[in-house]
Amino acid sequence: MAFDASNGYVAGRDLQDLSDNTLPIFNVEPVQLQFSIASDFVAAQVANNVLVLALANGRILRIDLDNPADIDDIDLPKRAAEVGVIRRMFLDPTASHLIICTALGENYYLHTQSRQPRPLSRLRGVAIESIAWNPSLPTASTREILIGASDGNIYEGYIETSTEFYRKEDKYLKTLQKLSDGPITGLWVDLVPGKPDVRRVIITTQSRVLHLIGKIGKVTHEGGASIFTKLFETEQPMVHEISRVSTSAASSLVVSPDPPDLNSFESVTPDRVFAWLSSQGVYYGRLLTSPATPDLGTKLFGEAKLLPRSQLPLAEGTNGRRKATQDPVDSIALTQWHILHLIGNRVVAVNRLDDRVIFDQVVLDPGQQALGLFADQQKNTFWLFTAQEIFEIVITDEDRDVWKVMLATEHFDAALKYARNPAQKDAVATASGDYLVAKGAYIEAAGVYGKSSKPFEQVALTFVDNDQQDALRKYLLTKTTTYKRSSIMQRIMIASWLVEIFMSKLNSLDDTIITKAELSETLNTSQTKDQLDTIRIEFHEFVKKHKSDLDRKTAYDIISSHGREEELLYFASAVNDYNYVLAYWMQRERWKEVLDVLKKQTEPEIFYRYSSGLITHVATELVDILTRHPDLKARNLIPALLTYDRNFQGPLAKNQAIRYLLHVINQLNSSDAAVHNTLISIYASHPSRDESALLAYLESQGDEPRYDADFALRLCIQHSRVQSCVYIYSTMGLYLQAVELALAHSEIDLASIIADRPVSDPPLRKKLWLAVAKKVISQSNGIKTAIEFLKRCDLLKIEDLIPFFPDFVVIDDFKEEICTALEDYSRNIDALKKEMDESSQTATNIKMDIAALDYRYAIVEPGEKCYVCNLPLLSRQFFVFPCQHAFHSDCLGRRVMEQSGVGKSKRIREMQMQVSRGMVTGAKRDAAIAELDALVASACILCSDFAIKRIDEPFVVASDNAGEWAL
Repeated sequence: MAFDASNGYVAGRDLQDLSDNTLPIFNVEPVQLQFSIASDFVAAQVANNVLVLALANGRILRIDLDNPADIDDIDLPKRAAEVGVIRRMFLDPTASHLIICTALGENYYLHTQSRQPRPLSRLRGVAIESIAWNPSLPTASTREILIGASDGNIYEGYIETSTEFYRKEDKYLKTLQKLSDGPITGLWVDLVPGKPDVRRVIITTQSRVLHLIGKIGKVTHEGGASIFTKLFETEQPMVHEISRVSTSAASSLVVSPDPPDLNSFESVTPDRVFAWLSSQGVYYGRLLTSPATPDLGTKLFGEAKLLPRSQLPLAEGTNGRRKATQDPVDSIALTQWHILHLIGNRVVAVNRLDDRVIFDQVVLDPGQQALGLFADQQKNTFWLFTAQEIFEIVITDEDRDVWKVMLATEHFDAALKYARNPAQKDAVATASGDYLVAKGAYIEAAGVYGKSSKPFEQVALTFVDNDQQDALRKYLLTKTTTYKRSSIMQRIMIASWLVEIFMSKLNSLDDTIITKAELSETLNTSQTKDQLDTIRIEFHEFVKKHKSDLDRKTAYDIISSHGREEELLYFASAVNDYNYVLAYWMQRERWKEVLDVLKKQTEPEIFYRYSSGLITHVATELVDILTRHPDLKARNLIPALLTYDRNFQGPLAKNQAIRYLLHVINQLNSSDAAVHNTLISIYASHPSRDESALLAYLESQGDEPRYDADFALRLCIQHSRVQSCVYIYSTMGLYLQAVELALAHSEIDLASIIADRPVSDPPLRKKLWLAVAKKVISQSNGIKTAIEFLKRCDLLKIEDLIPFFPDFVVIDDFKEEICTALEDYSRNIDALKKEMDESSQTATNIKMDIAALDYRYAIVEPGEKCYVCNLPLLSRQFFVFPCQHAFHSDCLGRRVMEQSGVGKSKRIREMQMQVSRGMVTGAKRDAAIAELDALVASACILCSDFAIKRIDEPFVVASDNAGEWAL
């Protein structure tokens, strides 16, 4: 193996060189006090960045470390001479509750929001040695807490803040148990995850550690009754005991602080760590939480171990040499990974993972008295207090060497968890892989090697030499994820090798199944089939993930050489090479498989390419697929459709080419003339003589057909589709040719229908019917039958038909028709005569009306005014109209000129000038006056067309007095 924990080397590299921090982990720094003290410190506590100091004169200083200038100076209710010097203080982890104990047995309670300590009457005379705070903090009260006394008694208490004089702070005090082996030096209570009614209690004395776990009584927020009585009465504790106890040695119980961040050890396992200081050393282990049964204590003590005093370094004597005996440990504290010891004037830090001493420094001066080591559980800070000074033990990057310890103890997963930089992780992976290979765990080693920098060829040869193809496959799969995208050649080569390995493995499993041989004593044929499915799924996942790293031709060659048809097609589908898949199945005439692949395609080119081959074998299924793709260009599928039609022998109703073309025309509204022409071509060339389908299509095109009429006409003539030709002629307006073609094929009824179509052109219609009549008469066996047929046209008369009758026909055959025609002529003559008489009478009436015009008159009343100027009408020449409107002639002339056109106005002025200036005389003057009167007085300007033209003029104009119109 390349890993040797004894010399600290991994794969030829020094572990120390891989560290990313050269600063020492621990450093003890004195804290500069911002205040002056009148006496020495006698007790101290720290929690949640709050420092509480007790002075020998009975005062208590409460300091917020976030704001050191904020200092609360608190006095006990009685002087130190009356209650004794403060002996101990207990501060909960949230710094909310403080219990103060004096040398004369007086105990006080101080809440964080109070400056007045209140005496605890029920605890008077109890020498408190330890307290287990309620794990449900923070709360307004302490809730249920455990109290250990110097006489071995364990109490349960409940303390709350009270402002009422007559009300006590300690609601109750219940004795739970009394131990006979001296003071209770340590207490701890915690919750069990998932079980709110279960508690675990750890108790320490100078010689024993007791572990209890079980259900408690009902918890109430009022604190009315004990909850731990049930636990202590029903459960028997598990005990760890030591011999040769020194009563003078210090004893205490400490628990590791809260994890500072997610990179801590507690993120890997949630268990805290406990440490019990005894005369023999420090006994420590994890505070396991499962299983939550009485056996948990046995498991906890089974994993715990002792760090003996003798393993700690000896102090130097006054002569510079090491002392012969070890000084006792005065106090301990737990960090995340180390145990801090206060030994005399030294602070010694030991890594609890491997018991190595990593820090040993003299901190105190000779004769300086220390109060002990203290830890802030929530803030992860550590303190050393003396009678006059405060020291902070600063921790820098505590877990930086954890990975090396885990590596040395072969905890590779944990080592990898705490490895920070790539070099450290690589060292862990390499060592882990070597270790697994040495144990024969090649599969596990492959995954680890894949993330290491160990030479590729060395790892690959290791697996090849040991015939570990599965491990090699896993290694290569892992290795592909480590190469960058720019490492194209490496990724292609590894991916190609993996394809070869997968194919070999699949063939091997297939051979095993076929021969029904067992791979081993524990792997039967059924298991082989399961493994085959697993490997196939793994290959599919590999192709999905690394298809961009595979060269298609190389992959095709490798898979084909192994005869793996399913894998070959899966790879082609994965890389979207559907042309390969379709060509593969078509070469083997596996039409169902071809259609299954084609159903999943959306690329039009694929349909164009393979339709010709498919439509001759699976036309119906292919057309079903094509109709689901409206984006296809039907023009590009015409060669395939025509190829299919040439080989089709069935009726038109089952022709799939026609079905697809009708779908494109009717459903997709195709306007491509090539598509329409193709449909006509297939209809016209079909051997059936039934033209109904073709005619139905032609009629559906309406007045603006999308097919090429000349092309359609040629096809229909070529294949003798008479009805279709006639219809096309008619749509082109060539009625004469349509009728002639129909008559040429003796289609009399069809010719008659066409002859009736030019309704707006009676001469043409008559010409067409004459052609039909000629054909009918020539083919009719009897003149009477022909005449009855031709009655369908209202334009033809017997005289139009006589020229077509044969010379030998006798008049008796159509005597009745001649008589009918003569009767029609007689009726027409009578009607014309009547119209002439009526016209003559109308002319006479008109003459009489004209003569009466000369005698018309109108009565003008005296004082009647002109409707234009409002002056008396009789003052000068005027005109009176039948509507009784009267106007002066000049006023009427002006208005007419204003509203008339340019030409008429000009003519009126010319006539007025000729008459007024005497430019004409005699008859010409009379004629000019008559023309002028006709121009001016042709109609009344108030109730004729003149009035209609003035509709856009306002009723009130600017010259009018607007006030007259006001309401």
